[in-house]
Amino acid sequence: MAREKKRRSGGRRSPLAAAALIGAGLMITGGIYAGASAAFAASEPTAATAQVSVEEGEKLFQANCATCHGMNLQGTENGPSLFGVGELAVEFQVATGRMPLQMQGPQAPQKHPQFTDEQIKSMAAWVQSVAPGPTYPEAEVLDGKGDVSHGAELFRINCAMCHNVAAAGGALTEGKYAPPLTSTSALHMYAAMVTGPQNMPVFGDMNLSAEDKRDIISALLFQQEAVQVGGFTLGSLGPVSEGLFVWIFGIGALVAITVWITAKSN
Repeated sequence: MAREKKRRSGGRRSPLAAAALIGAGLMITGGIYAGASAAFAASEPTAATAQVSVEEGEKLFQANCATCHGMNLQGTENGPSLFGVGELAVEFQVATGRMPLQMQGPQAPQKHPQFTDEQIKSMAAWVQSVAPGPTYPEAEVLDGKGDVSHGAELFRINCAMCHNVAAAGGALTEGKYAPPLTSTSALHMYAAMVTGPQNMPVFGDMNLSAEDKRDIISALLFQQEAVQVGGFTLGSLGPVSEGLFVWIFGIGALVAITVWITAKSN
């Protein structure tokens, strides 16, 4: 009797096997990536170990800023001289992303900064070493513990005509604008008052003393942290936005109800 040959099972591979293989591959890849990321992060200097370097600041400035401002801060046809602007102005312009400027326009827009804090401070330190100017204030000026009531009054008198009484910003002429101060840091508030960037006037100590500046900063910080108890703020722009909201949604709702009642009766 002839022996029957055993046939090899040519069955299909289970779909669970393919899923398991893909899952194993993903787990291995994820483990390798996590390990590499941890090793890379450990090799990077942290904020505590990184140091401000004037020499590094000079290199960064010459590589990124000298095209417009000149190798020695003398300025060019594309950018002004930086003599006397000081480290405070450099920190403000670069840390808020206004510089380096991407394109010419009525005003340099605020954007995400292109450099780390240490790099920004290094560039500012180099500019300060070459052409000294306004520098960082005492920590007390930025602590937010000034007279909030007096600061709010000073803000209404000196700043609200451009920045809005609620610090929500406002339009100026020729496409320019005063930016909102709803998330501006205390240091950048002080820097703007002292250095007068773009359309901002300079408020020296003869106009606003250091204590006055502290009070204004305290009032703005208080406003940033204040809880809005009146509901939706509509940008805190006052009766214009509130009236527009009522006109569009309030009157619009009445018109819609009227049309619905008319259609129902017909």
